[in-house]
Amino acid sequence: MKTVCQVCMHHCSLNAGQVGLCRARKNENGQIVCTNYGHITSIALDPIEKKPLNMFFPGSMILSVGSFGCNLRCPFCQNHEISMADSESSYTIEMTPSMLADKALAYKGAGNIGVAYTYNEPLIGWEYVRDTAALVKAAGMKNVLVTNGTAELPILEELLPYIDALNIDLKGFRQEYYEKLGGSLETVKKFIIRAAADCHVELTALIVPGENDKISEMEEETAWIASVEDSVGKKIPLHLTRFFPRYHMLDKDATDIARIHRLADTARKYLDYVFVGNC
Repeated sequence: MKTVCQVCMHHCSLNAGQVGLCRARKNENGQIVCTNYGHITSIALDPIEKKPLNMFFPGSMILSVGSFGCNLRCPFCQNHEISMADSESSYTIEMTPSMLADKALAYKGAGNIGVAYTYNEPLIGWEYVRDTAALVKAAGMKNVLVTNGTAELPILEELLPYIDALNIDLKGFRQEYYEKLGGSLETVKKFIIRAAADCHVELTALIVPGENDKISEMEEETAWIASVEDSVGKKIPLHLTRFFPRYHMLDKDATDIARIHRLADTARKYLDYVFVGNC
C-alpha cells in the first residue's frame, strides 16, 4: 500500500520500503519516516555571515550542521556530495538532538550563538531540526534555518516556535526556471511570506548566466518582495551571489561581476538592503 509524503510539493507516493525523491524520507510499514535523523555529514563553527546572514547578530559564530539529501536537483549545487547522497552513499556520524545542543553550548565561549541547520536541505529532515531546535532554544541559544523554502507550510508551522532566523533561497522568479530545478516558485513565495511574518528572514539568489540574470526578472522579483508589506517588505535583506562552475554546470562561465553589480543596483530601487557575494 502506498503512502504519500506531505513534506514538500512533490508529494511522493511511496510503496513500502521505497525512498522518496529527496533520498531521506521512506515508507516504513505505512508511515513516512526520516532516514537521516541524527545522521550528520558536516559540522563546522562558521561566521554567521557565511549562511549568509548579514543583519542577524553580525560578527558572531554559529555551529553549522547538515545531513544528506535534498528535494531539488540544482545542476550547480556546491554541496552535491551530500545533497545528492543517500544513507548508503554518505559517511555520517550519529548525533542525537541533546548531543548537538550540548556541543553548541560548549562552543559558546568561542562566540557561538546557536545552531544553523544547513549544507543539505534541512527541511527534508525537519523532525531532527524541531527536536534539536527545542533544546537549543531552551538553553537560551539561537536557531537558524538555511533552506530552499520548498516545504509545505504545515512543516514550517512545526518549526517556527523554535527558529530565530532563516536564509531562504529565491533561486529565480520564473516558474519555468524552478521546474528545471525540480521546484515550485509559488511554494517558495508562500514560504517566504509566512516565515518573514514571525522571524528574521534574509533571501539569497545565486545568479546563473543565461538562466536568472535578466534585469527585467530582478525588477519583478524585488518589486514583489517590497510589495508584501505585512511580512516581507522593502527591509528584507537580499544577497546576490556569483555563480561558479559546479557539479553538472562545469561548462558554464562564472557570472560576470559587472552583471552582479548591475542587478544589485536594480534591486536597490526596491529594497533597502542588497548585498553581493563571491565577487
